[in-house]
Amino acid sequence: MADAASLLEPLIPALRRYAYALVREPEAADDLVQDTLERALSRWHLRHAEGDLRAWLFAILRNLHVSAWRQKQRQGVAVELDERNEPIVAAPQETSLETQDVLAALDHLPEEQKSLLLLIGVEDFSYEQAARLLGVPVGTVMSRLSRARQRLRGLLESGRATLLRRVK
Repeated sequence: MADAASLLEPLIPALRRYAYALVREPEAADDLVQDTLERALSRWHLRHAEGDLRAWLFAILRNLHVSAWRQKQRQGVAVELDERNEPIVAAPQETSLETQDVLAALDHLPEEQKSLLLLIGVEDFSYEQAARLLGVPVGTVMSRLSRARQRLRGLLESGRATLLRRVK
């Protein structure tokens, strides 16, 4: 297990970054990474020694996220009785608003497109690596990515995914 820890440790920051991009809650992202590492260690003997460890871990993380997302869709939203709606104050900078718009638009994309955009756009996976990770042909990755970018662009241009309205 010592060799597993030495191989896994340098990949944790990238896993946390990807997990946070998927769930956008620090605690949930940390939980997702912990579940990923736990799953990887418990199935370390199933790993292909010559395979790409990074891609294997990202596949585990994505699969855990999709499973949790599907379960959450079936269960519905849980609301705490003592939950209060605190006012959210957005930063006054234009870039902060644009970032919020992009993140809101990402939330409107189907999970399949969102994951692919994050893998290629944020984590710098190649098309081939993403195709292996998702278990689809490279052409499918390219067409899904094209549709995801087009849909994201459309959401941003139409303003349907914006959190705040801009007044000029």
